[in-house]
Amino acid sequence: MNTFRLFSHIPFFDKLLFTKHFSIMIKTGIPIAEILQSLGDQVKSKHFRSIISHVLRDVQNGQPLATAFGKYPEAFSTLYVSLIAVGEESGNLEQTFGFLSKQLEKEYSLHKKIEGASLYPAIILITMTILSGFIAIFILPKIIELFKGFNTTLPPTTKALLFVANLMKNHGLLIISGIIVGFITFILLIQTKTCKPWWHRFILHLPVVGSLIANIQRARFARNLGVLLQSGVPINKSLTVAASTLTNIPFQRHILFVAHEVVKGKTLADSLSQHNGRFLYSSLTIKMVQVGEKSGKLEETLLYLGDFYEEEVDTVAKNFATVIEPVLLLGIGLLVAFVSLAIISPIYEFIGSVGG
Repeated sequence: MNTFRLFSHIPFFDKLLFTKHFSIMIKTGIPIAEILQSLGDQVKSKHFRSIISHVLRDVQNGQPLATAFGKYPEAFSTLYVSLIAVGEESGNLEQTFGFLSKQLEKEYSLHKKIEGASLYPAIILITMTILSGFIAIFILPKIIELFKGFNTTLPPTTKALLFVANLMKNHGLLIISGIIVGFITFILLIQTKTCKPWWHRFILHLPVVGSLIANIQRARFARNLGVLLQSGVPINKSLTVAASTLTNIPFQRHILFVAHEVVKGKTLADSLSQHNGRFLYSSLTIKMVQVGEKSGKLEETLLYLGDFYEEEVDTVAKNFATVIEPVLLLGIGLLVAFVSLAIISPIYEFIGSVGG
C-alpha cells in the first residue's frame, strides 16, 4: 500500500468534485455510506476510488468519517480531516462539507492563477532549451568544417562559437549528460532535510517569485486558520493544523512557533511579530490581527486577509508574466543574433576578400 501511495497522484479537481457532491448529497438526507458508494463509482482516479472504497468499509464497520479519512493523508489533508471531525462532534457535518467545498474552490482558483502565470514563461524556456540544443548538436559541428577553408582572420564572435562547436563535437554527449545529471542532483539535493529550509528561505528573497510564494503562504494560512476558528477548533490546534497546510518551511516553522507562544498566553498578533515574523508578515497584517482579536472578530479578519492575499497573488502572478516575457524574448533574440553574427561575418569577409 505504501508503494502504491508513493507513485500515485490524486488530481485536486477530483477532490473538489468529491467534496462538492458529498455536500449536496448529505443535505438531501442520504446516509453517508450510500454517498460514499455512489461517489466512489463516479471517481475517475483509480487510487482515489480505492481510497473511497476503504473509507466506505471503515464507516460501515462503525468508524467515524474523520478517522476513516485520516488514514489517507495523500487524499485528505489534516485541515480537511480536522474540520470533518469538528463537524461530526457538533452535528453540523452538512455545513462542514459546504464550507470545505467553498474553500477547495478557492484553493483550486489559486492553483489555476499560479499555473496561468507560469505557463507562458515555461513555454519560452522550453523553446530556448530546444533551440540551444538544436544549434549545439546539428549546426555547430558543421560550422567547424565550413570555416576550416577560410584564410581570413575570424572575428571574436566566430572564434567563441567555434570553441563551443569544438567542445560540443568532442564532448557534446558528456556535457549534455552532465547538465541533466547536475539538474537532477540539484533537485534531489534541495529536497533533503538539510538543504530544503535554506532553499525555501532563499526563494523568499528572490524578486517577484519571492513575493508570489510568500503571498500564497499568507493566503493559505489566513484562510485556513479563519476556517478552523470559525468551525470551533481551539486556537492552539488550529495553528498546528494551519501550519501543516503550508509548503514553505520558514512559514511553517514560524506558525508552529506562534502556536507555542499562544499556548504560553501571548496574543496571536504579538506572536506573529516575533521570531522574524515581520519578514514573513507585514505590519499591516499584524495590526489587523490585533484589531480582530480585540474586537472579537478574529475569524472574519483572517478570512478577509485570506481573500486579500489571494488578490495579491493574482496581481503578482500577472506582473510576473509581464516582467519575465520581455526578458525571455530578449534572451532568445540575443542568442539568435550572436549565432547569426558569428556565422555571417566571416562569410561576408571571405566573399569580400575573394572579390577584391
